[in-house]
Amino acid sequence: MNNSAGLFARHALLPTGWARDVLLQWGADGSLCAVAPGSLRPARIPEAGGPVLPGMPNLHSHAFQRALGGLTEYRGQPQDSFWSWRSLMYRFAAAITPDQLEAIATGLYVEMLEAGYTSVCEFHYVHNDADGRPYANDAELSLRLLRAAARSGIGLTLLPVLYQTSGFGSAPPRDDQRRFIRSTDSMLRLLERLRPDCQAQGVRLGLAPHSLRAVPSESLAECLAGLSALDASAPVHIHIAEQTAEVDACIAWSGQRPVDWLLDHAPVEERWCLVHATHMTAGESGRAARTGAVAGLCPTTEANLGDGIFDAVTWRAAAGRWGVGSDSHATVNAAEELLMLEYSQRLASRQRNVLASDQQRFVATAMTLQAVAGGAQASGRPVAGLAVGQHADLVVLDANHPLLEGLASPDAMLSAHVFASHRRSAIAAVWAAGRPLVVAGRHPLRAEAGQAFAAARNALANMPSNSH
Repeated sequence: MNNSAGLFARHALLPTGWARDVLLQWGADGSLCAVAPGSLRPARIPEAGGPVLPGMPNLHSHAFQRALGGLTEYRGQPQDSFWSWRSLMYRFAAAITPDQLEAIATGLYVEMLEAGYTSVCEFHYVHNDADGRPYANDAELSLRLLRAAARSGIGLTLLPVLYQTSGFGSAPPRDDQRRFIRSTDSMLRLLERLRPDCQAQGVRLGLAPHSLRAVPSESLAECLAGLSALDASAPVHIHIAEQTAEVDACIAWSGQRPVDWLLDHAPVEERWCLVHATHMTAGESGRAARTGAVAGLCPTTEANLGDGIFDAVTWRAAAGRWGVGSDSHATVNAAEELLMLEYSQRLASRQRNVLASDQQRFVATAMTLQAVAGGAQASGRPVAGLAVGQHADLVVLDANHPLLEGLASPDAMLSAHVFASHRRSAIAAVWAAGRPLVVAGRHPLRAEAGQAFAAARNALANMPSNSH
C-alpha cells in the first residue's frame, strides 16, 4: 500500500452500517484497497471533516433534458401531462447540436458531483443529425457524452438507446423522433464502435431498448442477443409502465400489462434495470423482484411529470432492489430523490419512516445503503459502497453545517442532510475513483461549465418554435 492514497473518517457508512475510526485507502486505479474500522489515523492521511458516505450512483439520466429545467411549468392545455411536456422536450431534441449537448452534459455532471452523485447511467437516445441522418462519425453524440464525463470526472455507464417505433404494434416513427431512430444492426455496430473508447476511459457500455412502445418484440429479441454476444454481462435498461396511458396501450396491443409482457418475452435478470415501473400490480412486483432486476426510481421527475407513485412497500416486501436517478433533471440532488421517495410513500400509506428497515431504523441511512447497492448493480460498475475492490467514491458531510453541528450520531447528521438541510449545502467534499473533485462544496469547473451550459440552454430556449 505504499503507493496508496487515503482518508480517515471518524464515522463512515459501510455496507453493513456505520463504523467508527475508519481508515480508507485506495490505489492508483481508484479502487479501495483497505477499509479498516477501529484504526488510528496515520500522520500522512488527512481526516474527513464529517461523516463519510458512499457516493450515490445516478441510475437514469437524459443529460440534454437538464436544459428544459423550469421551462415547462405553465399550463399549456386544460390537462397537462407527460405527453404535453414531451412536445417541448422533442423541440430541444430536434435542435440540439453536438457542442450544445457536450456543454449541457458537462454542466450537468458537475452539478451531479456537487450534489452527491459520483457516477451516472446515461440513457442516450439522440443519435442522428437534425435531418435524421447519421453523422459522418456515427458515434459523434455518444463521444460528446464521454468527453463530458471525462472533463467533469464523474463515472459513466453509457446506454445507447434503441428506438424504432412511435407506439405499440410497430407504429411508424413520427417526424419529431427522426434523431432517435436506428435499425437493430446499426445499434449493434455503434456498440462495437464505442467499445474501445469506453474501455480506454473506464466507461461501462450497455444498451437501452427505449420502451415496449418504441422497440418491436422481434427487435428486442435481436438486440438482446447481439448485446450478449458482445458482452453477456452488459447492463440493460428499459422504460416500463411509467404512465397509465402506456399501460392501457400495452393491454390493448397485447392483452397484458407491460411488466407481465416483458417478463414473459425477455430474459430479465440481475443486469436489467426497470426504469420507473410505476404502475405495477402486486403480482407484477413479485415476479419482477424475483428476477433480481433493479427498479430505477426517479421520484422528482415522476412527480414533476405527474406519473404517479411507485409502490415501494410492495416492492420491498418482495425483496425488490432499487436505486435512484434524476432522469429529466427537474432536480439534481441525490438526497432530494431520497426525500421525495420517502415522502411519496408517507403520503400513500399515511405512515412515517416507511423505508427504514429492521437492520437500519434511521430511514436516511437505510435508504442510502439500499440506493447505493441498487444503483451500483444497475450501473454494472464497482461502485457498491465503501468496501475493498469498489471505487473510492466518497461524499463527506460538513459536520460544522448549522443543521448538523453538535448532533450526537452520524445517523442524525445524515438524517439532517436528507430531511432538514438544503441537502446540497451540507456536502463538504466529493471523491470519484479516488480523485478529489469537490472541495469546500465546489467543483473547479463550476463557473466555466455553468457559463457554457447557460449559453447552450438559452440558445435552445430562444429558438423559433418551427425550427429543428
